[in-house]
Amino acid sequence: MKSIHIMLVYATVIGFVIRSIWAFTDNPLRGERWVRTVPHVIDTLLLILGVIMAYQISQSPFSGWLLAKLIGLLAYILFGVLTLRATAAMPRAIGFVGAMTSVGYMFAVAFTRDPLPL
Repeated sequence: MKSIHIMLVYATVIGFVIRSIWAFTDNPLRGERWVRTVPHVIDTLLLILGVIMAYQISQSPFSGWLLAKLIGLLAYILFGVLTLRATAAMPRAIGFVGAMTSVGYMFAVAFTRDPLPL
């Protein structure tokens, strides 16, 4: 289950990077229905697997390092929305850097199981 979760994490990040490039280049593919749907499916599976794994290790998702990952996830979502919906290049760039920083933070927290991994 953990391996599937990790695979989905990489899939969602790669998908976000591709969609961000399409947003910066105004590629018409970003408006396709499947491009808007697939990330939601992947992210829903990620969340479900995360909750199941938290339950398996008897860890509340609202405490400690899992809470830190949830906060990182919220930041990633907000920055991602800014990246993909902004109409100007600067807000998109800020959103992209923020989203990637959030992903890096979540990776570090996941590997160290410490809310302050640095």
